[in-house]
Amino acid sequence: MSDRNKKQANPDEIRPELAEVIERRNLTRDEARPDAVAKRRKQGHRMIRENIADLFDNDDTIEYGAFTLAAQRSRVPKDELIRKTPGDGLVAEVGSVNSDMFEPSKSRCLAIGYDYTVLAGTQGWFNHKKKDRVLELAYEWRLPLVLFAEGGGGRPGDVDMMEIIVAGLEFRSFSHIARLSGLVPVVGVVTGRCFAGNAALLGCCDVIIATKDSNIGMAGPAMIEGGGLGVFAPEEIGPIEVQTADGVVDIVAEDDADAVAKTKKYLSYFQGDLPDWDCADQRLLRHSIPKSRRRAYDVRKVIHLLADTDSVLELRHDFGVGIVTALVRIEGKPFGLMANNTLHLAGAIDSDGADKIARFVQLCDAFDIPMIILIDTPGFMVGPEAEKTAQVRHFCRIFMNAVNSDIPLFSIVLRRGYGLGAMAMAGGSFHNSDFIVSWPTGEFGGMGLEGAVRLGFKKELDAIEDPEKRQKRYEELVALHYEHGKALNMAACLEIDDVIDPVDTRHWIIRGLRAQPEPPVRTGKKRPRVDSW
Repeated sequence: MSDRNKKQANPDEIRPELAEVIERRNLTRDEARPDAVAKRRKQGHRMIRENIADLFDNDDTIEYGAFTLAAQRSRVPKDELIRKTPGDGLVAEVGSVNSDMFEPSKSRCLAIGYDYTVLAGTQGWFNHKKKDRVLELAYEWRLPLVLFAEGGGGRPGDVDMMEIIVAGLEFRSFSHIARLSGLVPVVGVVTGRCFAGNAALLGCCDVIIATKDSNIGMAGPAMIEGGGLGVFAPEEIGPIEVQTADGVVDIVAEDDADAVAKTKKYLSYFQGDLPDWDCADQRLLRHSIPKSRRRAYDVRKVIHLLADTDSVLELRHDFGVGIVTALVRIEGKPFGLMANNTLHLAGAIDSDGADKIARFVQLCDAFDIPMIILIDTPGFMVGPEAEKTAQVRHFCRIFMNAVNSDIPLFSIVLRRGYGLGAMAMAGGSFHNSDFIVSWPTGEFGGMGLEGAVRLGFKKELDAIEDPEKRQKRYEELVALHYEHGKALNMAACLEIDDVIDPVDTRHWIIRGLRAQPEPPVRTGKKRPRVDSW
C-alpha cells in the first residue's frame, strides 16, 4: 500500500500514555485541590503557584520535578500521595521577570517555592533532591533566584528512606544556595511561617521580603518544645516586629501580592537602566535642610526629592535606624544610596548602623551598583554604654568593606561632615570617594566643633573666672570654628571637590557616572559572598 493511501493520524487524538501524563499534571494544579485553596484563602494568602505565576511574565515558564511525591509510600497509598503531596511540597520553575522592561538575558530567573498546603511546607527527601538539582542549574546558568520560603523545616515522616539513610545530612541544598551569594541576586520571600531549615535557606538570601503577618525562626514550636525550652504558639516566634528591628527582614509587604511586586521591583535594579523617568522639582532641595544647624530633619524626604519619582526601595527600615539604605534610580540608572538619619542620635553612627552600611556596600559592590552617599553626621557614637556594643569592631567594618570595594562612590555632604564617622561614610577618606561635594549648608571639622573648642581651649576657658565672660569667649571660639569649617573653606583647601547648588546634585551624579569606565563583563563572582549579616 502506498503512503498516499495510508490513514492520516488524527492530530487531536490523545494516546493513553499522554492522557496519563495530562491527568497526573492536572492533579498538581490548584484546581484539583479546592479544599487546600479555600484554607489558604481563609488564612489571607495565595497558593504558591499563584505567587510564582504573578512573579513570572505570562505563561512562558518550565517546571522541574512536578511529579515528585513525598517519600511515604510504605505508609500512605500512592493515590493519596498523588492527591495530597504534589511536587513533594516544592514548586521549581524557570521563567522571565520584568521582560517588558529588560532584554531576555537580563530577565531570566529561577523561582523555588515551598507549598505550605503540602505537609506544612516541610523539607522532604525528594523536594531536597529537586532543590539540589535546580540550584545546581542556577549556579551553572547564572540564574537569579527567588525563594518562597514559607514552611516548617525538616520533615521526619518520610519513612521510605529510613531503610537507606540515618540522618540525611549529606544533602547540599544549604551549600548550593550559599554559593550563589555574590554570583546572582538571591531574594527570599516569606508569606507566613518560616522555621528551621526553611529559615536557614532564607538567611542565605541577599534580601528578605516578608508579609506583615510572617513569623521567622531557626526553630518552630515542635522543635522548641522537643528541646525542653517551653511551649509556644507559632505567632510567638520571630514575629515581623522582631525580625525587622533586628535586621533579619529587609522589606515588609502588606500581603502576598505586595511581596511579589516588591520582589520584581528589587530585581529590576540588577537588570539595568530604564529609559523613561521623571523627578521632582530639584529647586526644592535648596530648602530641604533646616536653617538651624541644630534642627533634625527627615532625610527620606531629601532622598525622594533627589531620586527619580517612585524609584526608592528602602532596605532594613527598622534596623540600624541612624542610617538609611535604599536602591534608587537617577535618570533611570540604578544606584545604591545610604544616608545619615539625623532623627536618630542626631545622625551619629552606632554599631547597628555600621553593620547596615557594611553589608549594603557588599551588596552593591558584588553587582557593580554605584553608590550615592548623603552625609550629615557628628561622627561615631561614643560613651561607655555605646562601647558595650563592640563598636571598635563594628565601626571598622565600614572601612574594611568600603576601602575594598571598587564601585563608584559619590559623596554629598548635606550639612555636618565631622570626624571618623564622616570619613567612614565617604569610603574611608574624603578622597576615597570618586567625588565629594558639599551643599552650601555643609560644615566640617575633625570632631564636633563645640567639643573641639571645649577640648582645645580648655585651659584658656578655665582661666576666665567670670562665667559670663567665659561663656562669651566660648561662643566666640565656636563661631570662629564654624566660620573656619565652612564648606567654601574646605573646597578652597581641596579637602572636598566643590560646593554645589543642591539643584545640580543629580547632574554631578550622572556626570560622575559617565566619567567611569564600564565595569568588566563578569562570568563569575566579583567578591566571595554578600555577608548574611
